[in-house]
Amino acid sequence: MKESSDYWKSNLEDESTKAIMNEYLLGLKLENKAERTIRNYRWFLERFFSVCTVPLKLLTSDDVRKYLNEFTNNKKERTVDAYLSALSSFFQFCLAEDYIENVIIKKRWRPKIPQSLPKYLNETEFARVKIAVENLSPHDRAMVLFLFSSGCRSSEVSNLSIKDVNLEKRTAEVTGKGKKIRKVHFSEECAIILNQYLQTRKCIEADPLFLNNSGQRLGPKSIYYITRKIGKKAGLQQSLHPHCCRHTFATNMIARGATIEFIADELGHSNLNTTRIYARILTEDMILAYQNKMG
Repeated sequence: MKESSDYWKSNLEDESTKAIMNEYLLGLKLENKAERTIRNYRWFLERFFSVCTVPLKLLTSDDVRKYLNEFTNNKKERTVDAYLSALSSFFQFCLAEDYIENVIIKKRWRPKIPQSLPKYLNETEFARVKIAVENLSPHDRAMVLFLFSSGCRSSEVSNLSIKDVNLEKRTAEVTGKGKKIRKVHFSEECAIILNQYLQTRKCIEADPLFLNNSGQRLGPKSIYYITRKIGKKAGLQQSLHPHCCRHTFATNMIARGATIEFIADELGHSNLNTTRIYARILTEDMILAYQNKMG
């Protein structure tokens, strides 16, 4: 099994293509792309070159299209688009480095994907979750309140150490995508429960903020399972997961009059259009509420 630090290295049998792929994947790592993204790209590329055995230098658009026709059979559009993104990024690298001579992926191959609205909790659902966590351990309660009131990703919460958090000012410095550090805020209730949780531990500032049952840093998967468990305890119809908490934070901020710029800073969005989708949610909710009342 590969060591975590070698997650970007390929296992391809073809040594020539493997060397080029490793050069490309290492470049993604040096650009601070997320480990999950690099792992996904590596998996897609390895699958492609394990089936399509045409030498990279001789590869044509027809060769790629032939394989894609087989791959896209009964696949969801988002899966197809993700696969094309990996191939397109790799072939652009190969073109820039003169490993290939022509553009292979055609833009017209991309499927049209309708933009879906993020899933979030309404006021009633949010209240049910808060009631459900009241009898949980300070650890689980503090973690969930932090997710809801800071809008952080699960990986960002997992990477937090005690020294990153200022309970008095109710702020935390998190490391987001691309290793970018930003300051986020959390609620007074969250600060109180966080303090209660930390009082149950013997710790130093360098220690992780949240620990698992083994006393190690709480991982993103564990955060996911805890939130799902709480969602079931609250009797939610939809699944509760960390990104749902993040979406709920953003829609609540929009509803309270926060600016798009402020929310983008809190969420770590570099593109304001990514944040504007939350304004769309409220617009569609208001239209639905009007139609329900007025017919």
